[in-house]
Amino acid sequence: MLYIGIDTSCYTTSIACVNQDGVVADIRMPLVVKPGERGLRQSEGLFQHTKNLAVITKQLFSTVDARNVGGIAVSGKPCDTENSYMPVFLAGRTVATAIASSLSLNLIETTHQQGHIRAALYGVREIKDEFIGMHISGGTTDVFMCDKQLELKCVGKSNDLHAGQLVDRVGVKLGYSFPAGKHLEQLAMKHSGEHLKIPSSVKRLDCSLSGAENMLMRYIDAGEDKENIAYAMYDMLARTFAKQIVNASYEFGIKQAVFLGGVASSQLLRCLLLKRVSKLSGDLDIEFGAPELSSDNAVGVALICRDRCIGEGK
Repeated sequence: MLYIGIDTSCYTTSIACVNQDGVVADIRMPLVVKPGERGLRQSEGLFQHTKNLAVITKQLFSTVDARNVGGIAVSGKPCDTENSYMPVFLAGRTVATAIASSLSLNLIETTHQQGHIRAALYGVREIKDEFIGMHISGGTTDVFMCDKQLELKCVGKSNDLHAGQLVDRVGVKLGYSFPAGKHLEQLAMKHSGEHLKIPSSVKRLDCSLSGAENMLMRYIDAGEDKENIAYAMYDMLARTFAKQIVNASYEFGIKQAVFLGGVASSQLLRCLLLKRVSKLSGDLDIEFGAPELSSDNAVGVALICRDRCIGEGK
């Protein structure tokens, strides 16, 4: 039996298919951002998703038999809160509704954030009944508590910029295209020796990144070495997230933490985070989602579809 998931986030159109053995298909099309721009309007994102979905759904059903599809799910909104809404998710919901109707299936709705969490848990050795996590992306810098059923409660956040916004703003300022994470990580990996120290701002479980942004922009304007700036940014982010997750661990008495989201796919950030967390807490078990499933994708949504259908005996 096959299970399909669709996700239409701010910058990627995704469709995926899984079965009981694992991932059958994972198809993604990035949205196009003009050079020099730092993002897209929701109307433009919705338009691009509509075009992309016509391509990737055709591609998927050219390789899988629709007669074997036992369920379809979609991320209908960013996260599981009352006022969570973005127009871009309407594109995925519309197509998923049409597919479900044509196959006489009930549509399963989940959230973009729950899809990220489920994708991050795919392949993790063992998940405790309750864990803490951080969703680090262009639209989210959340600390949350979660259980195996993906019921979650946000307990911390960024009070201004999200981590991905900081990365992209610094990258675009340095002359790189959006999204800029890969370019900045490559720069930072080349740095050696002493580096700039950007202060981190954490109050309990919340952080602030705008002060760091202002300082990094001033260093760029002053002509500071690009590699130094990139490394200093990742170092600051690692110190910030380590403080937040360790504070959450102590506050709630939970010893397992999962990091997910596009920013968390950075190998450099992962390395710096592990080193910093080990200095602050020696008994916190840190897990990361697979790098290829950390950026926006529909695999987690498809896995949620499989979990619920099998749980209901379908």
